[in-house]
Amino acid sequence: MDSRTEKTLFLDDREFTLIGTAHISAESIEDVSTYISEQQPDCVAVELDEKRYEAITNPSAWSNLDIVKVLKSNEGFLLLANLVLSSFQRRLGKNVGVHPGDEMKAAINRAKMMNIPVAMIDRPVQVTLRRAWNKNSLFGKCKLLATLLVNSFSTEDVSSEQIENLKKTSEMDSMMGELSQYMPAIKEVLIDERDRYLAAKLYRCQGKRILAVLGAGHLAGVQKHLELFASGKESTDVSDIEKVSAGGKSMKIAVWLIPLFIIAMLAAGFYFGGVKTGRAMLGSWILWNGLLSALGTLFAGGHIFTILTAFIAAPLTSLCPFVGAGMVTGVVQAMVCKPKVSDMETLQEDMLSIKTIYKNRILRTLLVFLLSTVGSSVGTFVAGASFFSLSGFFQAK
Repeated sequence: MDSRTEKTLFLDDREFTLIGTAHISAESIEDVSTYISEQQPDCVAVELDEKRYEAITNPSAWSNLDIVKVLKSNEGFLLLANLVLSSFQRRLGKNVGVHPGDEMKAAINRAKMMNIPVAMIDRPVQVTLRRAWNKNSLFGKCKLLATLLVNSFSTEDVSSEQIENLKKTSEMDSMMGELSQYMPAIKEVLIDERDRYLAAKLYRCQGKRILAVLGAGHLAGVQKHLELFASGKESTDVSDIEKVSAGGKSMKIAVWLIPLFIIAMLAAGFYFGGVKTGRAMLGSWILWNGLLSALGTLFAGGHIFTILTAFIAAPLTSLCPFVGAGMVTGVVQAMVCKPKVSDMETLQEDMLSIKTIYKNRILRTLLVFLLSTVGSSVGTFVAGASFFSLSGFFQAK
């Protein structure tokens, strides 16, 4: 096995072996299976949480998905992000005949065959995604949405050699460096926090000889934290990153400030500019917000009734911090074009192409949710900017 993808640490009279994998690597599957058979560790720890384990071992897990409940719980973006990340790995692994997480499944199956205890040591994916979303600024959220859209429609082909290169430290360091510069908040949550979380859970595993199967990008970080735990310089208490953060103070302020600003501008338009100017500003608000949200819904393949709903709802929801345009349009789309069982069964596979995304009713609902939200957000800023050109409210009546 490549020394760059395996680390053995002797800490507190225990042996920790870290195997770094590419999650879509055929070689990684063989590596972990061979190691477990030959070395027979006391415990096998894998970079999974219970829900992700169920998702990769139970293909029918998606059949219980209630898309309306997801949208009403404000989890539309989280589900979409999860699907995009999963489909991106599936797209890459398709070229080498490997599914994402196959090396984790192989490790678990081999451990069970040999009656070796298995530990799931990753943080629940919903907590990770929520923390990543909440930590981002408004601009960061926009960049994240743009990245999701680009990856959703990507048709990039990657060779098996490139996939194996993902396990090389130099390749991974380069990727992490780029991520840190482009989206530092995302890198902090997806990599730095999880390095610490994985290491803490790993350190608590029972046994003298413990094997950890991790993505190669986590190897260096997990090693660093394990050594800090052993030296007493860091606590294994990770309760501070086990819960969802409420988001930055600036975002909390912005959520209320923007609607209040719009309402204040409209009121000032009527007061200082008179009824004519006030109506012009109100009309601009309704037109831009409703029209762009409706256009987003149209591009997403929304039902005509959903498109009309977007036009009506967006100007109202943009003034309410608790209900977004996407929540309303997504629920309406799911009601008028009810998802079928077949849509749930093929959910992940259908993420692999634009054609099947639009054919799958669940994915089309999520696309409606996303694009109507983006349209409404853009409309808010366009309409707000138009208020300044309608300068009648600056003049005395």
